[in-house]
Amino acid sequence: MFERIIAFFSRSAPSATPFGGGPEACRKLYRKLRFQSFLAGTLGYSLYYVCRTSLNVVKKPILESGALDATQLGMIGSALLLAYAVGKFVNGFLSDYSNIRRFMAAGLALSTAANLAVGLLGFANGAGRIGTGALLVCFVVLWGVNGWSQSMGAPPAIIALSRWYPLSKRGTYYGFFSASHNVGEFLSFLFVGLVVGLAGWQWGFIGSSVAGLAGVVAILCLMHDTPESKGLPPIGELTGELTGEQSAQGGPTDAEATARVQRAVVRNPWVWVLALASAFMYVSRYAVNGWGVLFLQEEKGFSLAAATQIISVNALLGIVGTVFSGWLSDKLFHGRRGMLAFLFGVCNTLGLVLFLYGGNGVAVHVAGMVIFGVAIGVLISFLGGLMAIDIVPREASGAALGIVGMASYVGAGLQDIVSGRLIEAGKLVSEGGVSYDFHVASLFWIASSVLSFLLVLLIWLRTGGAQPATDS
Repeated sequence: MFERIIAFFSRSAPSATPFGGGPEACRKLYRKLRFQSFLAGTLGYSLYYVCRTSLNVVKKPILESGALDATQLGMIGSALLLAYAVGKFVNGFLSDYSNIRRFMAAGLALSTAANLAVGLLGFANGAGRIGTGALLVCFVVLWGVNGWSQSMGAPPAIIALSRWYPLSKRGTYYGFFSASHNVGEFLSFLFVGLVVGLAGWQWGFIGSSVAGLAGVVAILCLMHDTPESKGLPPIGELTGELTGEQSAQGGPTDAEATARVQRAVVRNPWVWVLALASAFMYVSRYAVNGWGVLFLQEEKGFSLAAATQIISVNALLGIVGTVFSGWLSDKLFHGRRGMLAFLFGVCNTLGLVLFLYGGNGVAVHVAGMVIFGVAIGVLISFLGGLMAIDIVPREASGAALGIVGMASYVGAGLQDIVSGRLIEAGKLVSEGGVSYDFHVASLFWIASSVLSFLLVLLIWLRTGGAQPATDS
């Protein structure tokens, strides 16, 4: 049984019948299949995010129903993020050996099932068939499963770029793909928010599962594993880069040498400083994504529809920051990303302060989300990826990304626990009902954002702006 599962998810073997068309027909098929794979990865990962962020939209209705409290919601959110932190590293390794079409579709199918199950359990709780304690346990387990399955999304999509796109185009398409999580967040706040407003919080999870199912279909129909599995030549031969990645990397790397460089990366204090800066940045990012809707409803008196629309601006503007961050640093700053990371870290804090303390008007909250969203888009690209690659030798890029990625989502997971406890501690019960004081939680979020850009400042001053490291 286990061997069959491994065989099912293993990388496709080359087709026994090579493509019989001429060179022009071969190039035409190649361009068609690679764009389909890019589209499937980008659209599929956007819908992954709808299944990931559905909880963020429904916190207020869940609290009002009495099904769970803020501390319990924080525990549930952290289960997803901590499982994702570990899964991102493990599944990133496994996906290198996988049939990316099946691997990515399986992850989204599992996430879809988790959302559907939570929605159905919510109906059972509302009907009195399952108690709060049982609901909490099931929710934590299912949301942990969701976190693990979510980590099966990005690696296959990025590997698709590596298998289908030449080095000369990979960076451009990576920038476009990186905006997929912003698109997913935007869709989640609008679509799931609309469903919850019309039908109740349980239907929000069921609606997100429908979106996930659409993503599974898109991946299965449009994603392709490798050019060779379609009877096409290897990527290097197709594009004229005769030895593909190996030529760009300076030839094959000895395994012992790679391990030696990876151990040096683990001992490099600046990798850990960067990881810590990214973790604090993720605290502010997931604080707004996870608690922003509830904050606007409780502190500023917005309706669910208005709150989700304001928070969706953050996700939408993050696309701008993510897409243009690499181009901006390469063209105008010649790869010196430290200065830009520091400046956008300050902007991130200013946008957060404006959002939290800028008054009750819609315009000021939208302005705060514009600044915060663009800044977060840049910082996700820099702190979460590009700067990690810049400060280590090329052979150890994966090790650096693994350290930074895991730290980022551990920070995000711990944020949910701490924020939930702080918000629950500020719970106020009166004759008019229950309300929540976000003052202490807001200070925690701002302090984390400040610590992030101060750590980036250390990296910038120490490394000269995180210039690309020389390969060893």
